[in-house]
Amino acid sequence: PEATAVIYGGQQLNYCELNQRANQLAHYLRKQGVREESRVGICLERSPEMVVAMLATLKAGGAYVPLDPHYPPERLQFMLQDTAAHVVLTEQTLEHWFTSYDTRVLCIDREQQEIESCDSSNPESITKPKNLAYIIYTSGSTGQPKGIGIPHQAINRLVCNTDYIDFRSTDRIAQASNSSFDALTFELWGALLQGACLVGVSKETALSPSDLARVVKEEGINVMFLTTALFNQISREAVDLFASLRCLLFGGEAVDPGCVANVLAAQPPDRFTHVYGPTETTTFATWHLIRELKPGSGTVPIGRAIRNTELYVFDEKMEPSPAGVIGELYIGGDGLARGYWNRPELTAEKFVPNEFSPNSGSRLYRTGDRVRWLPQGELEFIGRGDHQVKIRGYRIELGELEAALREHPEVNEAIALVREDLPGDKRLVAYFTAKSSDTEALSKKLRSHLKDKLPEYMRPSALLMLDQLPLTPNGKLDRASLPRPEHKDYVSTEAQVAPRNALELQVQEVWRQVLGTEELGVMDHFFEIGGHSLAAVRLMAEIQNRFGIKLPIATLFNGKSDTIEAMSRLLKDKELSAIAPLVSLTADNGKPPVFCVHPGNGEVTWFLNLARHLGETHPVYALQDPAVFKAGDFQNNIEEMAAAYIAEIRKVRQHGPYHLAGYSFGGLVAFEMAQQLMYSGDEMGTLILLDAASPRFMRDLHQDENEADLEEIVQREMALLTGPATSDTTNETEPGTEERKDFEQAQLTRSLEIFRARLQAGMQYSSQQYPGKIILFRSSEIDPHLREDLRAKMQELQEADLTLGWEMLSMQPVETHTVPGNHVTMGWEPQVRFLARDIIHALEESTMEVLEEANAVTIA
Repeated sequence: PEATAVIYGGQQLNYCELNQRANQLAHYLRKQGVREESRVGICLERSPEMVVAMLATLKAGGAYVPLDPHYPPERLQFMLQDTAAHVVLTEQTLEHWFTSYDTRVLCIDREQQEIESCDSSNPESITKPKNLAYIIYTSGSTGQPKGIGIPHQAINRLVCNTDYIDFRSTDRIAQASNSSFDALTFELWGALLQGACLVGVSKETALSPSDLARVVKEEGINVMFLTTALFNQISREAVDLFASLRCLLFGGEAVDPGCVANVLAAQPPDRFTHVYGPTETTTFATWHLIRELKPGSGTVPIGRAIRNTELYVFDEKMEPSPAGVIGELYIGGDGLARGYWNRPELTAEKFVPNEFSPNSGSRLYRTGDRVRWLPQGELEFIGRGDHQVKIRGYRIELGELEAALREHPEVNEAIALVREDLPGDKRLVAYFTAKSSDTEALSKKLRSHLKDKLPEYMRPSALLMLDQLPLTPNGKLDRASLPRPEHKDYVSTEAQVAPRNALELQVQEVWRQVLGTEELGVMDHFFEIGGHSLAAVRLMAEIQNRFGIKLPIATLFNGKSDTIEAMSRLLKDKELSAIAPLVSLTADNGKPPVFCVHPGNGEVTWFLNLARHLGETHPVYALQDPAVFKAGDFQNNIEEMAAAYIAEIRKVRQHGPYHLAGYSFGGLVAFEMAQQLMYSGDEMGTLILLDAASPRFMRDLHQDENEADLEEIVQREMALLTGPATSDTTNETEPGTEERKDFEQAQLTRSLEIFRARLQAGMQYSSQQYPGKIILFRSSEIDPHLREDLRAKMQELQEADLTLGWEMLSMQPVETHTVPGNHVTMGWEPQVRFLARDIIHALEESTMEVLEEANAVTIA
């Protein structure tokens, strides 16, 4: 009883103290109604209190639900609602996270006196082996996390009478994982069920090789588990750390054999083990004891089953795969989870009957991992089943590309994935860390290396060298944080094709002028050879100047004119009469799209940066005015524009919810669209206004302006929204300069006519109050180029009304957000990232509110 059980910094408990405190809290929880399998949320920082809370929950008969204090509030709310948690254990400094929840919140520091007054003897046990011990949440493919229910039996199978590690009561086991990571199960119960000591390691320390090495030495830690990504990092920066360990276990991702070789070459731990296992099989399912590494090894086996675990490798027909043949890994035995919480369909899909077992009700978990048996009876991990991708009709194993990259002597780590940064344009991208800092030289070597190793279709379009691969708080690879490739990172996979006719030659000349490069083939994609948003604006202006045809800029982004060949074909066909008001800016992922409404100039250019970020969660469409691209009459009645645009969005989505986002003048049109949709009985989603002023606000700002003042405002807005004039970079001595200036002046006159009319239409627009919710995003700055008196007037009006006049037109309070940038630059990089983040958050909150209202109606 006097042996030390838990150490966190300067705090420690021996086994007697731990048991008594857990007993008191368990009796207190039973007074609160916690019984068999009651869910108890635990939101505490790494501390002795966290250990006491988890142990007390099990003693009371409940099941704990780890709630990481650093998770977003929406994720915590989902987990509490999904589990129907009976109570939440936290402390006063974290209580504010739970003020809006119905769940009862107990702050153990505030109620310490009452807890300590409870009986300290062991409560009568009501727990059976198959009772629930905890529910832990992992990321879900639907975007919502999924809960995995683990029974007591599975924990016992992991750490009691096992063969992959020999726990000893003299061990000092590191707790380097946070509470929401299933490795904690191994660390916590591996220590406490053996009479060993659990030593807490802070998140900051765990992610710093030098700090971790210091703590291991100071605390005498001799047993540790690390994620593969952390292991790789430490093996290069602080390999001596491992020499003092009795047992080192690592796993979770494909391993770099070079890092293993580093540890073996230094002084390795006494027991050096590579482990593998999905959360659904309770932390670990296989193990491989590393004693040596064969020269030229491209991987390290994940090994054989840990005790009381069964492994099967099946083909697509669920027939056993022979040695050496790749198949899917299925896992059975006492370590299986009960299933996914509140997800019976998913449970039935992933946990299937074990037809090879004589025991009734025996199940197997389908891992989705691709493996094969090695001759010595161990498993080799090949890659995720969902990491097998298909590009241009070819099936590609990303693991094979990664292994080929790691074989190069100058590469440390490598990861490959498919990116679709432009709609419909899937590209294979590889990221790597290296011993060399000469990016350009090493990239050339790698391209040559891969050319010798892989067929053309398996070679990546882009290679990016990083200082280190990004990690999640759990120490796993953070794929979502891998950067988007730039032009310099791309590898040309197609031979350049020269112009084949006079039109392609002329278009090529314009592209060369805009991009400043001579090396151009007619098949080259604009955004792969240095093109970007501002260059796209200038390119379209130059094309219009040269050919007298104005192409919508969206045709560059949707692939209709993103090569010289495609643009030439579009110019030759002159199908401008068929320009549609609605254009798709991102790929459709099946979720309700966001429909963006153009500003006063009628174009969708401003939305392009925003769409790239929003497109990660929602499809994005934009409404443009076709009259802008041809010399016809343009629509100027807001009610009629709204009706016409509603007819367009119904062509791609017949039923709601309709998410609308209107920028500047487009905010008025989006507002009217929302009115018409609601009053026609359609389901309206989220109405987002992007720095859009209400009609009253516009009248207050511009009612005293004369024609000259108005033209100055319009010219300034046009210049900002369409980019710099092409004449700024024109050589005055070039032939045709005067004709070009005349042409540009004519186009500016047309644009001013449209913009001025739209400004007047906005000031004259009147509407009834909107019954739904308005979310307004307003810029934090006023454009410094505005005339001083207009700046002062706008400042005064904005300070007087933060909602820009919309509160008078809304039956509900207007939700207002202030974002970086001014009226135009809020949509430019890098400010647009903050805008997109807040819009995504608003869409998620709005969806949650709709679901809550629907649930309330259903319950009623």
